[in-house]
Amino acid sequence: MNASRPCRLAARFAFFAGLFSPAFALAQVKIGLVLSLTGPAASLGIPARDTAAMFPAEIAGQKVQYIVLDDASDTTQAVQDTKKLIDEQHVDAIIGSSITPNSLAMLDVIAQGETPTISLASSAKIIEPVDDKRHWMFKTPQTDAMMAGAIMEHAAAHNVKTLAYIGQADALGETFYAEIAKAAQQHGIKLVANERFNRTDPGVTGQVLKIVAAHPDAVVVGAAGTPAALPPKALKERGYKGLVYHNHGVGNRDFLRVCGADCNGTFLPASQVLVAAQLPEDQPGRRLALDYISRYEASHGAGTVSAFGAYTWDAGLLLGNAIPVALKAAAPGTPAFRHALRDALEATRDLHDTNGVVNMSATDHLGLDPHARVMVEIRDGKWVYQQH
Repeated sequence: MNASRPCRLAARFAFFAGLFSPAFALAQVKIGLVLSLTGPAASLGIPARDTAAMFPAEIAGQKVQYIVLDDASDTTQAVQDTKKLIDEQHVDAIIGSSITPNSLAMLDVIAQGETPTISLASSAKIIEPVDDKRHWMFKTPQTDAMMAGAIMEHAAAHNVKTLAYIGQADALGETFYAEIAKAAQQHGIKLVANERFNRTDPGVTGQVLKIVAAHPDAVVVGAAGTPAALPPKALKERGYKGLVYHNHGVGNRDFLRVCGADCNGTFLPASQVLVAAQLPEDQPGRRLALDYISRYEASHGAGTVSAFGAYTWDAGLLLGNAIPVALKAAAPGTPAFRHALRDALEATRDLHDTNGVVNMSATDHLGLDPHARVMVEIRDGKWVYQQH
């Protein structure tokens, strides 16, 4: 492995001020971003937008234009945004959406438009199996299958025998439940309750009463963003004393702020960027995670970094690695360039990002191994790395 390669990749993504100014109207490479900037998932989309402002203005000698659209945390709007980027803006690639339901809704449009897209959402169903639609879709966050496995490993090590699940009533909640159920069975853990709530619900008291009545040793919350704070708050209010797990959709400061002390002592499998400074020196991804944190917090303040910004940074690293390859095959703005860019993304090998090392293939459009996840405990509004 070339030890200087991560350095070259990081240098390629130095900060460029004024990225979104009109001066980039004649950019030769166009990248669209479909992000949840408003609505229930805004805490995921805003750090993604702020990270995109740190993307390079030029890659391999070609100017790059970034076009950011808000999907308002809504599947219909995500589809409309995607169509606009492809049909009107003629983008060469798309980053987004921030959430699973929207990313799944975009699949048909990006396949019809033959536009490579990098999702910032969790579900493995976004990229698996790599069929005709998912041929054009990639992603940077760890899959729900990887994270469900991490939760069940931790639960089994802490003698959990029974488990309850409460998740969002959407594709994220359903797909994460499927993976939790699978992993629980593998570890001999019995599921005793399965509840749902909507992102816009004001509370989950009814669902939590049913869960508490089942007396589970642990509860898994399958939700993203600030709405994910509802179950742990309700569980604490009802005096629940068992373990509580979140999925990796809560890796941002807004969730910590909203959940407050009610999330103390809860756990989640997470992106390395949340605890980068606490990781072993030789942990893959640690150095690039620290570099990203330094860049982001220089603009937004200490403690502002989130996993969703890091997932966006990693999407930028993927494109920064693939665009020079595609430029050798065709000119930007053409179908041939989009095809070459898709092929270059799929051919990504030994690319270091904030979560580890990416090695994609025709059947794997994520490319991360299990080392790309870490277990984290929430203590007094902070993320604390769990070594075991």
